[in-house]
Amino acid sequence: MVERLLDPAFLAEAGWDAAGRLLCPPAEHPLLGRPVCRAPGCQATAFGRARVCQRCQRRLARAGLGPDAVCELPEPPCQPPSRCAVTGCPRPWKTSRDRLCLAHLRQQREVLNVPLEIFLAHPQARPLPSCGPCQVPACTRERAGTSGSYCDAHQQRFRAAVRAVPGLDEAAWRAAQPAIAQYGQVSLYGLAPLVTAQLLAGLQQRTRGSTRTSEKALRSVCDKLRLHHVTTIIPASGEVSLPGLDRNAGTLLASLARHARRALLDPETEKAKDAWDLTAFGQPGGTLPFTSISQLWLREAAKRWAVGELPRRRGRGLGGSLRSCVHSLARLSETLRLREDGGHVPAALGRADIEALLNRLAYQQNAGTLTHPSRVLTCRHLKLILSRIRAMGLTRPGGPAAGLPDDFAVSTTDIPYLPDRAEPSRDLPPEIMRQLCDQLPALERQHGVSIRTIVELVIDTGRRPDEICTLAWDCLTRDSDASPVLIYDNHKAGRMGRRLPVTEATATLITGQKQRTRDRYPATPLAELRLFPALQRNPGGRKPVAGPGLVGRHRAWVDSLPPLLLADGTELPKSKATLYAYRHTYAQRHADAGVPPDVLRELLDHLNFDTTRQYYRVGEKRRREAVDRLTAVQFDRHGNRIWHQAKALLDSEHARRAVGEVAVPFGGCAEPSNVKAGGHACPFRFRCAGCDHFRTDASYLPDLTAYLDDLLRTRERLAAAVGLDEWARADATPSEEEITRIRRLITRIKATLDDLAPQERAEIDQAVSAVRRHRAISLGMPRIRQPLPGIRPERTA
Repeated sequence: MVERLLDPAFLAEAGWDAAGRLLCPPAEHPLLGRPVCRAPGCQATAFGRARVCQRCQRRLARAGLGPDAVCELPEPPCQPPSRCAVTGCPRPWKTSRDRLCLAHLRQQREVLNVPLEIFLAHPQARPLPSCGPCQVPACTRERAGTSGSYCDAHQQRFRAAVRAVPGLDEAAWRAAQPAIAQYGQVSLYGLAPLVTAQLLAGLQQRTRGSTRTSEKALRSVCDKLRLHHVTTIIPASGEVSLPGLDRNAGTLLASLARHARRALLDPETEKAKDAWDLTAFGQPGGTLPFTSISQLWLREAAKRWAVGELPRRRGRGLGGSLRSCVHSLARLSETLRLREDGGHVPAALGRADIEALLNRLAYQQNAGTLTHPSRVLTCRHLKLILSRIRAMGLTRPGGPAAGLPDDFAVSTTDIPYLPDRAEPSRDLPPEIMRQLCDQLPALERQHGVSIRTIVELVIDTGRRPDEICTLAWDCLTRDSDASPVLIYDNHKAGRMGRRLPVTEATATLITGQKQRTRDRYPATPLAELRLFPALQRNPGGRKPVAGPGLVGRHRAWVDSLPPLLLADGTELPKSKATLYAYRHTYAQRHADAGVPPDVLRELLDHLNFDTTRQYYRVGEKRRREAVDRLTAVQFDRHGNRIWHQAKALLDSEHARRAVGEVAVPFGGCAEPSNVKAGGHACPFRFRCAGCDHFRTDASYLPDLTAYLDDLLRTRERLAAAVGLDEWARADATPSEEEITRIRRLITRIKATLDDLAPQERAEIDQAVSAVRRHRAISLGMPRIRQPLPGIRPERTA
């Protein structure tokens, strides 16, 4: 069955010789090849930067040359086991110096006693028949002579073994002997046919996955399998354990066995097992065990549920999500085992068993063995799975859960409430982002320009790290107005080909990365190329950078930076500077720029507003911080500054703003009747500039300025109007006193702000932006304001 999985094209590519059971991959193969010595005519494997084998290094030393002069060396003589120099003689030569087999060497030296050139032309130098193959099963060489049973190398090994162990079992010694290692060859001779097929199938899948295989490690695996007479590398349970296998070879054997086993997987046969390999269902990998569920009916129902759930879920975290659900069923199974019947009869169960589970979860939480979120998650999972089991008809006669009562279910009221979540705070402040962006050259020096570009794109676009890592090479396009657009795939929601408007600076980053990638992989079709190819095990550039590796590099870079200081001089914990925090920062940056929530939801590619609201901070806490800053620069109607220095006064000011004050066009009003009417019943006809109940702050300065301009325009327009009675003109014309009061109020606010220190003025400006943003009213169709505030002045972020 395994043989049917082998692709003839791969076997030819790998240099498989079925007759000789030899694997001879070409040296230039990107995954199965090997580095060849740079010396002319030398085919030995050479590792290291110099790429000079040990034999040629000795030749260089004898010639007094350095590694740079390796190309000046003459071609080395061929290595054994080359054929005898006598024309037509199949026997191997004795040494490369003599170039004759053992019999012809004796004839040349002892019988004819002539030089080699004369001997080769002598009529008595006739070819001899082959002595037969070496009797070591793994060896592919010819015997050295008619008197021995082995090739010359194994003959020497056998003599040494006899001297070391008198009475040596020759048959056992033969079976345990590996083949004589030869550059570019791996012998599978002597292995069981099934093991050979499994190794080739695993090697085929491993190569298709763009994973490099070491010739040395593969040879060591074959030798150990032959030594221990292994009949299969895919046992029914566990893994093959071979004593004496080094770490690299052991890792390779486990990988080959895993790939060979997965190549044989089938969803129908996998469903019958108690531990599933998720690759059988087209998932990235991992296992889904059901062994922790002891009741057979519940285990079978869980399997049926999981089979129906697999195609409905998406994302890389599918395995973890399903394992969490099965773990919740295991908690239910653990509670059912406490019954006298062990919970094996579904018809005997009822509401009392659910209550027992709920009480058990509450007890475990109080005992500290279970967290409150885990308790809530377990209840939610059980509610979902039990209802799904019924919807699938598994409780009907003939089903695995036949007879399960309807009251054996978790209701909504059974699920404990989660405490109110605090406002999101995963976004990084602007001053932190500026410090990180200033250190991006250090990231490039540590991990390369590609990793830096990925981080910059995450910052600029707010996409998830996996979405940036998996970008196609042609991910950048242009709209009809030539504006750049990023094309990406939302793997989490299963929404492919999403479009995101980006800035020209971001487009320039992508264009530069496209050129670097194309230069690195000029032969790969563009449709198959990734924008950010993996740095290892990726000869064609088709495999993207792995997300976990990117996270590790980013963490190492952040940890190497100087302390990250906030605006008040305190240090931000570096653990908060994560890759995903850039997505929250992107959302907060756009929210601060006044982007409406529905547009922000589209920018983040969320399906509902609830998810989007978790990505940025709005509400009372953020407004409170701004109000506290602006309290110190409040003014009455005369332009006199109202000082609030004590925390108690700030608290009372906050309470007054919430319940004892109402907003008016240019500030706040504390007149009781107007407050009670919500600002619609001013007893003084909204003459705020002449009322002691009115107060304002720096956030209303643009409104006051606009109002003053409007008063002046109205005065001039009424003065020039004709056909208007004087009493009407006088009543409609703004009074000089009001104009004077408003002008004086504006002048004093500006003077007070100008007297502040630069740091205080910056804090006031931030507070004004926050307060005015929450005060603004948006009418008409939502749109993105351009340009958005950037993190760095040289480009919009």
